[in-house]
Amino acid sequence: MDLVYTPEQQDFRAEVRAWMDAHVPREPLVTLECREGFDQHVIWERTLASGNWGMVTWPEAYGGRGLDLIQWLIFEEEYFRAGGPNRANQNGIFLLGPTIMEFGTPEQKARFLTPMAKGETMWAQAWSEPGAGSDMAAIGSKAVRDGDHYVISGQKTWSSRAAFADWGFGIFRTEEGSKRHKGLSFILFDLNSPGITRRPIRQLHGDTGFAELFFDEVRVPVENRIAGEGEGWKVAMATAGFERGLMLRSPGRFQATAKRLVDLYRKHEAKASPAAREAVMTAWMQAQAYAYNTYTVAAKIMAGGSIGAEASLNKIFWSELDRAMHRTAMQLLGAAAELRRFDDGRMNQWLEGYIFSLSGPIYAGSNEIQRNITAERLLDLPRVGAG
Repeated sequence: MDLVYTPEQQDFRAEVRAWMDAHVPREPLVTLECREGFDQHVIWERTLASGNWGMVTWPEAYGGRGLDLIQWLIFEEEYFRAGGPNRANQNGIFLLGPTIMEFGTPEQKARFLTPMAKGETMWAQAWSEPGAGSDMAAIGSKAVRDGDHYVISGQKTWSSRAAFADWGFGIFRTEEGSKRHKGLSFILFDLNSPGITRRPIRQLHGDTGFAELFFDEVRVPVENRIAGEGEGWKVAMATAGFERGLMLRSPGRFQATAKRLVDLYRKHEAKASPAAREAVMTAWMQAQAYAYNTYTVAAKIMAGGSIGAEASLNKIFWSELDRAMHRTAMQLLGAAAELRRFDDGRMNQWLEGYIFSLSGPIYAGSNEIQRNITAERLLDLPRVGAG
């Protein structure tokens, strides 16, 4: 498959490349999973916004550029080619933003989208609960209506970015006695509200990007609910589709990692095994294949189509590709793979990337669940245990 870009798309690529080359930090930022690093990444988000690059596909009225998905893919390729930092506000711009665009009122769009695009408000994703991990329908946290407010009680865990973010979004049970997918509502909340306690969760590398959230009769305005009361499951599934589909993990991210892996192999080629060489070649080919497939999906959506259960297959592919690439890098590095800094003082980005890649098959819906969805909805196979 050959991709042929129009002159306008080539000009756009040149514009993005020039801006990124001039503005991307020369040295990697401190990890997002600590206060210092998070603050550095917030500054970067605002630097992006100064060039109107915060979220290029959004309408100009909300801080975007009104560009199409092909231009977004080009932007992402150039972003990661230049070594652009991971996005501190990915939960906002890639997940919540599209959700508000689809289900939000004009007032909600005006209130929440522009600060996201400008890097002024950082968002946390608060899905999971101690008794509701991969099974989101088991949500137990309650939001009881009291006039023009909800009073929220309960607990969320593994809340991405919640240790340092400003706002969060999640689903809560708003109908007393409801079960499973019924009676849930999608609600936005200020993480600094009275009654919210954050408890950071220390990860394998010792830093704290996740947090547990405890809600003790937290009052949240009803106007912070997205869509109707009891429609939370529908809204959340749309958000999950954005997470597993195109937006959260663009091909540019994995193409850049594959290129770095090829460069790493060339440095260690003399001692590398034939198996390592094959793994590197496979990684590069799969990164390219993912890019081609994503361009095809983007063209389908631009022509009026949609992405449904295919998002589950998409998520399985990119998460396992990411893990395989980082595992290969660790093998090439040998004992040095365990160092946080190399002898020359450089941060070992492969180590941090490897640790994070291990979570890929779990977050955004575990790959076991995604395989079930793929089997049932794409392959039309019978459910396990079905008569």
